Amino acid sequence: MKLLLIEDDLAFAQTLARRMQKHGFETLHLSALDDVIAKSQGFAPQYILLDMKLADESSINYIAPLRQHFPKARIIMLTGYASIATAVAAIKLGADDYLTKPASSQLIIQTLLGEDNMVVDNETVMSPDRLEWEHIQQVLKANHGNISQTARALNMHRRTLQRKLQKKPVYQ
Repeated sequence: MKLLLIEDDLAFAQTLARRMQKHGFETLHLSALDDVIAKSQGFAPQYILLDMKLADESSINYIAPLRQHFPKARIIMLTGYASIATAVAAIKLGADDYLTKPASSQLIIQTLLGEDNMVVDNETVMSPDRLEWEHIQQVLKANHGNISQTARALNMHRRTLQRKLQKKPVYQ
């Protein structure tokens, strides 16, 4: 089982690649979209896990070329910036499924393999507080750690954001 992992977060990609290898996947990791077809042509992936936001570029427009070059591959869009509009666009462009980060290894594997009998476990169900924390962290990362810009992007007062950042993330 050959998995092409296109992800710019190196730590996440390495962790995910190790987990996938433990489950029998041969993994090729690419961190950028430039020449993705050429670099993966010889690999001939059966599965493609594609991060939607790579650096400052959206990878949603690469779904159709990936589908054209690898018509039998199962393409899964993985994103921390989920929306209904991007989910619909990804599926229309040829993605087989759409997952939001953070996603458990079990959920990713089940989605890659196309298993319909997915079991919802405690790892996939997060509390609203945890979801808020994850969203704040992603917006903060997108704004390169700038609290004021992040607060504006979240339509939140800067001091309120600072108080939320001082709290520990809620896992359940």
